[in-house]
Amino acid sequence: MTLTAGDRADARTTSWFSSDLAGSGRSLGRWRPGVALSFAFILVLIVAAAWPHLLSSTDPNAADIQRTLDPPGADHWFGTDQNGRDIYARVITGARLSLLIGLTASALALAGGALIGVLAAQGGRRVNAVVNRLLDIFLSIPGLLLVLLVIAVLGPGVRNSILGLALITTPGYARVVRGEVIRLRGAVYLEAARALGWSRPQIIVRHLVPNALGPVLVLATIGIGAAIGTGSSLSFLGLGPQAPTAEWGAMLSTSRDYITVAWWPAIFPGLAITGTVLAITVSGQFLQLRLEGRTQR
Repeated sequence: MTLTAGDRADARTTSWFSSDLAGSGRSLGRWRPGVALSFAFILVLIVAAAWPHLLSSTDPNAADIQRTLDPPGADHWFGTDQNGRDIYARVITGARLSLLIGLTASALALAGGALIGVLAAQGGRRVNAVVNRLLDIFLSIPGLLLVLLVIAVLGPGVRNSILGLALITTPGYARVVRGEVIRLRGAVYLEAARALGWSRPQIIVRHLVPNALGPVLVLATIGIGAAIGTGSSLSFLGLGPQAPTAEWGAMLSTSRDYITVAWWPAIFPGLAITGTVLAITVSGQFLQLRLEGRTQR
């Protein structure tokens, strides 16, 4: 089987990504406390998103004008913001929206990327060339700029932020899926399936897609953290969820005017964003090592 120059480039890209991720994470298998802490942090996030009342019984939008910008204390663990709202309750409530944005955007991008990647690898030389050029165009545009363009056309809000985030990450998933399908399509078990009379759609659905999605699922796990970070950036710019919705990026945006007199309205949402992105990235890298069987037991 002869590979085109584009096929060889995509195969090298996929190989580089896998080796780079594994290389950067080899020490991760030895850093057991960090991995355990990351999974514990993610577990807390899931609880906060699914059952926020278990961690806080305070209304995140309840304002108390008598207690504006109170420092952290026994009554308000993270202090209060400029409207007297409990920052701890708003950070807990904001976990649901942040995870929703990250998970939904990554799921949409993964589905779209898998479809495009398989189409490019299995659709023939012309389809492959057209899809590859389109992916090159999208990948050449800065991601944040493309998201801003989507929001400028469709308007701000959670739904449009998710659509924009999915759009900028789909080409990356498509490239990886395409490279994996190209690598796998000459496998012996596929030849055996053809010899048994399996149709092309059956081979794609039962063999190519499941085997090609393994590395991509790990990439998507890491992509959730990136989507959460970018989504928070959009909220900071006022293009994400609108007030009074409790969302980490929006909380950072509103607190910047008071940073010289009160540090707590900015530091706790910032720590939540940083901790979430870091925990998901570390967990994704650890899962990559587990997938490759390289962690130390």
